[in-house]
Amino acid sequence: MAVLWLDEISAGDLETVGGKGASLGELTSAGLPVPPGFVVTAGTYRSFIEEAEIDEELFAAVDIDVDDSAALADAADRAQELILETPFPDELRTEILESYHEVGDGEAFVAVRSSATAEDLPDASFAGQQETFLNVTEEALLDRVRECWASLFTQRAIYYRQEQGFDHSAVNIAVVVQQMVDAEKSGVMFTSHPSTGDATMIIEAAWGLGEAVVSGAVSPDNYVIDREDRSMDVTIAEKKVMHEKDEATGQTVEREVPEDRRTQRVVSDDEIDALMDLGERVEDHYGEPQDVEWAIVDGDVYMLQSRPITTIDESGADAADPTGSVDAAKGLTDGSGSVQAAESGSTGGADSSGSGEILVDGLGSSPGTVSGPARIVIKLDDLDKVSEGDIIVTEMTMPDMVPAMKRASGIITDEGGMTSHAAIVSRELGVPAIVGTTNATTALDDGQVVTLDGEKGAVLEGSEVEPDEETEPVEEVRPQSPVKPMTATEVKVNVSIPEAAERAAATGADGVGLLRMEHMILSLNQTPAKFIAENGEDAYITELVEGIRGVADEFYPRPVRVRTLDAPTDEFRQLEGGEDEPDEHNPMLGYRGIRRSLDRPDVFAHELEAFRRLYELGYDNVEIMLPLVNDAEDIYQTKKLMKEAGIDPERRRWGAMIETPAAALSVEGMAEAGIDFASFGTNDLTQYTLAVDRNNEHVADRFDELHPAILRLIGDVIETCREHDVDTSICGQAGSKPEMARFLVNEGISSISANIDAVRDVQHEVKRVEQKLLVDSVR
Repeated sequence: MAVLWLDEISAGDLETVGGKGASLGELTSAGLPVPPGFVVTAGTYRSFIEEAEIDEELFAAVDIDVDDSAALADAADRAQELILETPFPDELRTEILESYHEVGDGEAFVAVRSSATAEDLPDASFAGQQETFLNVTEEALLDRVRECWASLFTQRAIYYRQEQGFDHSAVNIAVVVQQMVDAEKSGVMFTSHPSTGDATMIIEAAWGLGEAVVSGAVSPDNYVIDREDRSMDVTIAEKKVMHEKDEATGQTVEREVPEDRRTQRVVSDDEIDALMDLGERVEDHYGEPQDVEWAIVDGDVYMLQSRPITTIDESGADAADPTGSVDAAKGLTDGSGSVQAAESGSTGGADSSGSGEILVDGLGSSPGTVSGPARIVIKLDDLDKVSEGDIIVTEMTMPDMVPAMKRASGIITDEGGMTSHAAIVSRELGVPAIVGTTNATTALDDGQVVTLDGEKGAVLEGSEVEPDEETEPVEEVRPQSPVKPMTATEVKVNVSIPEAAERAAATGADGVGLLRMEHMILSLNQTPAKFIAENGEDAYITELVEGIRGVADEFYPRPVRVRTLDAPTDEFRQLEGGEDEPDEHNPMLGYRGIRRSLDRPDVFAHELEAFRRLYELGYDNVEIMLPLVNDAEDIYQTKKLMKEAGIDPERRRWGAMIETPAAALSVEGMAEAGIDFASFGTNDLTQYTLAVDRNNEHVADRFDELHPAILRLIGDVIETCREHDVDTSICGQAGSKPEMARFLVNEGISSISANIDAVRDVQHEVKRVEQKLLVDSVR
């Protein structure tokens, strides 16, 4: 059978239903309050891939060097594609849907949760690596099951299994389908202390669904309870957000917690007692400390999951206070800036042995003391600045950060509690960590040397610990002073040739706003037609792929916006094969840009094929930009050609250059046609608006990108695009001018792309303008 019900399952069925399924079945059999449901077995997944004959290709695809980020991305994309594109057998479809109807009335909301056969093990938790979907209905159920299977092959799952020594082909995955619990309050409970194993129970609680607690999206209330006498230390956090079901759509949404409940205690003393009773029953049943997810609805407590705690330090547990007193929890803080004592009179983090000033504090979630430079990580693309020995400082960690977390010597987060992703992974990696500081990303400076005390939850100024002799120094090429300004407006960089990618990336830019494809073609010294005639279509496409790939690799996962071919005929005429180019009186107004591409769809198809191959290789940071567009008709025609080339315009980011007055005045139609962004090419926009040939020395003094007419066109486009949720950017040279940067930020542009040598100056200028706007808004 493809399906087993929870009341048919026990802990001995791990190989059949995975760790999560076995645990839920065991809890159900023990009479604990578990929502009803069933498991699509691991054998069903195995039969699915074997009968479809994709198993050998699947495991071959992930047999790679996981430290090669490009190879890892390629492997994950290919493996998931194999599963997601394989249709469901009819018999299996029927059995799963019939089981679903038994859970509810045919309209029930269910949770669909991955349950791998190598998870929740005593020596490796694999926590959070596979997918979970909440509030799923019949319509989406089968797709969600298949997505759970595919999540066995995400980059982080492949990486972790290989690091832990697990054979990919030996790991199967089951899927738990369980009636949803619309939690009023929820959280996680450690039946014993997760680091020391003390008889100290830790409960974390927040409003709504528990996803917010586990993901670290909210700093939960923290309750530290002595299991002997049930004396308790309570830390009330400010719970800013909650996850709950949207009644209109059935989707899980994040909402702000009402002001009057943000600092209100989540669980009462009676509910704590009920949770502790259940926690002790679970630990007694399994005979070892457990990490339990729970939810409360209408006063009833439900157990959603239980797994062994894998992070207890056995040496620490042996030395722990046998009385199980709350002393082990001293120094837990609420992240408000003052250390919350575990007992009356305790000074907690303020007692840190270091002499440095306490800069911020939070929950000491993984013990250890380290010193090193703080690296502020606001977005995933900031991870490339994290070197060995650095301390990551971020709002909250995500699974995709694991490779960088492994390089780091410590972790500090604004949000999250003892059961957040940052806390769990840090403990498992043995990396000291502090979570729930609320303000570390703003209170600390990038590059600032700090000392992290992961036991007391304190971050001290300066170095209190000698660095490890093997820790490598920060790369000299990375800008250190002044520190890169953090701006809401992205500051990107223009790249003319792939060879400049390394230098461009060293600027710390937020991505590439313009990568010119024609420079890759001009470097061949042959027109596309000539090169293809002598070397073949595939060789031409490969040249484009490798050129773009070199830049995309250097910046990944930061976006790289690639402009399709835009070379005037006079430039092509200088190449081999150029004698066939049209002889134009004014090439700048002639056969170039998208008009040439649409006129020669057979040649344009090679460029689109290059993009398609890049996407297939996993370069999801590559964006397509169309030059010299005039109106929506150009967009619709290009969109049709993209689809014919196998590129999904709804899935990939693409947009148009705004280089003519016609494009500026037609941008609303382009937005309706589906572009994701509009990017100003001020060189052409200026010459076409002012009728000034930028290459004509007789009128060069009249070439002015700051002319009121240019600024009005730009301002109107930004306003229209904001109304249609279309990003705006500038990639012309004018973006490097402080006056233009100030104008653009005030108008609300999404990003500015500057020349390599101007990136840092533009970053500072943008920051100054943004700060002034903030100050003016409150005056």
